[in-house]
Amino acid sequence: MAKKLTASEIKKILKSKEVIIGTERTIKNIKLGNVEKIIISSNCPEKVLNDIDYYAKLGNIPTIKVDYPNTELGVICKKPYSISLLSILKGG
Repeated sequence: MAKKLTASEIKKILKSKEVIIGTERTIKNIKLGNVEKIIISSNCPEKVLNDIDYYAKLGNIPTIKVDYPNTELGVICKKPYSISLLSILKGG
């Protein structure tokens, strides 16, 4: 979790890559080996964070924690709801 992303970088990722929103879909795709990178909001719930860290370590997937809370991440992604997790798919 060393690198920090700006809002403009997140918007570029959303335009150029295939992205999944949500914890359950992210975990499912980690297990299938489809995830390249995970973006986590600053106020992601602790239980979700523990689950994602566990599965990310198993799959050797880098996680990036952004400085934006989940409500602001939802606005950046142009969604009318809060987003705690974004996962970037391989080859997307």
